[in-house]
Amino acid sequence: MRGGSPAGNWVTIQRGDTLGAIARRADVPLVRLRRFNPGVNPRGLAVGQRILVPSQNERAPSGGPYRYQIRPGDTYSAIARRFGTSPVSIAAANTGVSPTDLKVGQLVSVPLHGTRTASSRRSTSSSPSRSSSPSPRPAPDPGPVPSDARDWPWPLDDYRVARAFGKDSRGTLQPMLLATDQGARAKAVADGEVRFADSMRQLGRVVIVHHADNLQSVYAMCDSLLVDSGTRVTQGTPLCTVSRHASTGRYDLLFDMRHGGKPIDPRTVLR
Repeated sequence: MRGGSPAGNWVTIQRGDTLGAIARRADVPLVRLRRFNPGVNPRGLAVGQRILVPSQNERAPSGGPYRYQIRPGDTYSAIARRFGTSPVSIAAANTGVSPTDLKVGQLVSVPLHGTRTASSRRSTSSSPSRSSSPSPRPAPDPGPVPSDARDWPWPLDDYRVARAFGKDSRGTLQPMLLATDQGARAKAVADGEVRFADSMRQLGRVVIVHHADNLQSVYAMCDSLLVDSGTRVTQGTPLCTVSRHASTGRYDLLFDMRHGGKPIDPRTVLR
């Protein structure tokens, strides 16, 4: 890559390389290069280490969402692991994009979990001046939840809230867990279109339904799927059966509501 711009490519560190030099060759801000490589110590680069250099079309505002260009072999799960988010968050933020048919060069939005990445926290003291770094852009605010999105039914007939929506002891936002009985089926909480019905690493089988007014409902940790991507569903349509969670021994459904890709407390919508 020494003979041309490394922008948009993986670069293997050679003797004498620095992040600053790579950023200059790629003509991208150093802070963006750092944010695309969370966990990389700029002062501890090793020969043979691989660095992802963002393209000119990619962006990395401090609070997210990132604008990321799909590369060969990418999946939402792999992208989520790299940037410390979740595949469900990425899928919900990219309406109209099929997670199972990603195209190389395609740009997707990668929401973060509301905090800076580890690399950006570590590099604050050595970041370049404001004139050379991109202005932080917060995630778009979808506004208040529409007033008619109220009194929707819960996704299960019989359940108990095993974990409420909210932050855990480390400040990480956790979706709701609903415990139920063997054989229970999760149902659509409102009319909509199934935009995703497939498997995700760490979440098992997942169904994501898009509703009117930029609302999405997510049903994860399913056993068997009862719908396909692209299916139009009405309120109460069975979507999946609930699986037994290995760590708890319970039949748990991970249920999430989102507005404009941002998680919201399901209790603001459900009756």
